[in-house]
Amino acid sequence: MDYSDRDGHIWLDGQLVEWKAATFHVLTHGLHYASSVFEGIRVYDGIAFALEQHQRRLLASAAALRIDIPFTVDELCAATAKLVSELGVANGYVRPVSWRGSGSIEVPGFDAGSHTAIAIWDWPSVFGNEARVAGIRLGTSRWRRPDPATAPTHAKAASNYAIGTLARHEVAERGFDDALLLDWQGRLAEATGANLFLVHNGSLHTPIADCFLAGITRATVMELAEKHKIPVVERRIWPEEINDADEVFLTGTAYEVQPVRAIDDKVFSPGPVTRVLQDAYQAIVRRVEG
Repeated sequence: MDYSDRDGHIWLDGQLVEWKAATFHVLTHGLHYASSVFEGIRVYDGIAFALEQHQRRLLASAAALRIDIPFTVDELCAATAKLVSELGVANGYVRPVSWRGSGSIEVPGFDAGSHTAIAIWDWPSVFGNEARVAGIRLGTSRWRRPDPATAPTHAKAASNYAIGTLARHEVAERGFDDALLLDWQGRLAEATGANLFLVHNGSLHTPIADCFLAGITRATVMELAEKHKIPVVERRIWPEEINDADEVFLTGTAYEVQPVRAIDDKVFSPGPVTRVLQDAYQAIVRRVEG
């Protein structure tokens, strides 16, 4: 699918624009210096899940990169809801993005200006329905998440995702579905675009999110775990502790709750804790009473 060649509309700087006309100049600052931030939001049964949380995070990420977004959270939420209705997407993916414009091509970008867009499209499971049950395979990458003193790791910034792109390409050549990233000190961090959880003796263990994004789905799953009396522990985790895990899964807006069936040569079976949280997550995003 060529994302530039589709029918429909994109919300761009406050207006609905024909999809194919939503373009920008080649000398846009965001293209040259990665001065852009974005969000990923899922639509379930015509309603965007955690919409306000995501749009608030977009503005927070922009503030971290000193990108001025001239829209409020309410305006961005209203624009998203309008797009969902306009395009008739029942189950899909929303991509809000803000970037510095072409008013300047110097590194600081003081006078570059900014643009904000929201696009939406139909999008099922990332890895397919079979992988939701059987799980995916992770390969450990040589690329690492950086020291938080060297990058805006708390922001959903495009610059942070270059590492994930490189890692994903690296492990794909070895036949893996996604990459496992360590942090700058060699501890477990996350996958290329999803947070990591290990299940050990009925408890959830997840790395402290100080050098990668603490996802909204991550927080949702941790709350669900507590409701189901599953202890949650945030701590430093070393790679060798993978051998003690009973189950492993990833969380993210796109990934939802995604079981992992192997990390390098270590094999896992998606188990009862993962299944409980998968079902609980689907119930909450689809507003199922129970």
